[in-house]
Amino acid sequence: MPELPEVETVRRGLEPVLAGKRFNKVEQRRPDLRFPLPERFVARLEGRKVERLERRAKYILAHLDSGEVLTMHLGMTGRFTITKPKGNSQQLGEFTYEHGADATHDHVVFTMSGGAIVTYNDARRFGYMTLMPEAELIEHPHFKGLGVEPLGNELNADYLARRASGKKTDLKAFLMDQRIVAGLGNIYVCEALWRAHLSPDRVAHALATRMGKATPAAERLVGAIRRVLEEAIAAGGSTLRDYKQADGSLGYFQHRFAVYGREGEPCLTPGCRGKVRRKTQAGRSTFACRVCQR
Repeated sequence: MPELPEVETVRRGLEPVLAGKRFNKVEQRRPDLRFPLPERFVARLEGRKVERLERRAKYILAHLDSGEVLTMHLGMTGRFTITKPKGNSQQLGEFTYEHGADATHDHVVFTMSGGAIVTYNDARRFGYMTLMPEAELIEHPHFKGLGVEPLGNELNADYLARRASGKKTDLKAFLMDQRIVAGLGNIYVCEALWRAHLSPDRVAHALATRMGKATPAAERLVGAIRRVLEEAIAAGGSTLRDYKQADGSLGYFQHRFAVYGREGEPCLTPGCRGKVRRKTQAGRSTFACRVCQR
């Protein structure tokens, strides 16, 4: 499943052809994706202008001049392809599964006022789209209870300390909890913990003193989360099956992983003699150096 940097890369690729443009034509080629598409989906979109395009966690949000928000989630294999007026195609969020290029999986097609055609393809149909009033966005089940954005000002050492105080869960589970930090996934949690030299098994309350103040570990972790996400976005994503960014080029951040997928290889921390180890936590692979991550 794409993680936050991949979704942000897709949003940035879509923004020039969606933001400020109108839906001239909408083709709905099936009644559902992961869930049924909204009632009167086509009628509610055609003629509407996209005022702005945002991301919340792993959702892409198109705010419309009708007061509704088109909410899009890529699921596991969802991707957008943009065909511009000159006929050139750009694939946004493509994951090169063998079945991914089959046009029979083109389920929704937007023709925009600027001339671009935006096609949503999803072989496994785990993605979904919905429409909701903007005023109800915060309280919608998709968003209610979501934690802070990891790249926003709300994520700081004091916030982590407050949320971690008294918690006996491990740091990996703490960071993966979407109610605490929205959008963080397995890959970037592993990478951030390595950068902060923190063990994924360490108890979460290590981020707070007995008085609930932030510890140096919390400060290191916030910086590590920001850096790894910003670098991944700059690289265009890092999904393991050859993620492609807006211009069709591959996202190569996966080749910069320090621990993820490097089981048995030497730790890259200068002076560390440890090796990367893998274990399973909550059904997911965790990669870490047991020497320098304490």
